[in-house]
Amino acid sequence: MARILIAGCGDVGTRLGLQLAADGHAVWGLRRDPASLPAPIRPLAADLASGSGLDALPDGLDHVVCTIAAGGGGEAAYRQAYVEAPLRLFDTLERRGARIERVLFTSSTSVYGQDDGSEVDETAPAEPASPTAALLRRGEQVFLGGPYPAIVLRLAGLYGPGRTWLIDQLRTGRARCTPGVWSNRIHVLDAARACAHLLFLREPQALYNGADDHPAPLCEVLDWLAGRLGLPAPARGTAADAMLRGNKRVSNRRLRRSGFQLRHPGYRDGYVDMLE
Repeated sequence: MARILIAGCGDVGTRLGLQLAADGHAVWGLRRDPASLPAPIRPLAADLASGSGLDALPDGLDHVVCTIAAGGGGEAAYRQAYVEAPLRLFDTLERRGARIERVLFTSSTSVYGQDDGSEVDETAPAEPASPTAALLRRGEQVFLGGPYPAIVLRLAGLYGPGRTWLIDQLRTGRARCTPGVWSNRIHVLDAARACAHLLFLREPQALYNGADDHPAPLCEVLDWLAGRLGLPAPARGTAADAMLRGNKRVSNRRLRRSGFQLRHPGYRDGYVDMLE
């Protein structure tokens, strides 16, 4: 069985770690305060931003998964999390002579800047429309150009237990959507399962989109949720609002063709479980 480090072991990382441990792998979860990590994930207190604690990395690691999250919404936090922290981690691993077989980095579909409603797959240009998304793209390049074989999984919007942003927006009356603007998502459990699938996939490609099978107009999703919750339909936005948030349909065909099957292929499947 493999020895696996999950760096930045938050929600997705914890779900992944529990799955990997259940499969018999030895799993370490690295975060600033790992006290809340459930067994059998082995806690590792370290700070990727400063480098403190990295000398305690276990020997003989086979795989590294980076599910890092920025500590804030600004450019400095994104640069620290997605560019500087991975470089520091790689430097530590190289100095210790680690022979990592595979590194997996969870990025975001926000690196696609398309705003015309077109379908995007992994061959589409990744030309981010915002400075923070551009730093995510730089982070991808750090991994793909790094010292170890790497896979980048670009995750769409995460939802699931504890991730109720759209529901909260409806309940507080702040929900807003623009007709014709598409949304893309993946259930958090499927995101963790996709990580595990790619980590042990034979002859993987370098890039994968992590989205469900059915991109949907955001107004459709919100209207459906409002109906299930007995709430008013959301307010409609303008074309200017659409330009600010982007507009694309993310294809997951490459991930599905690799043999991965979603448990929640569309938003109705995932949200029904949450609402019930």
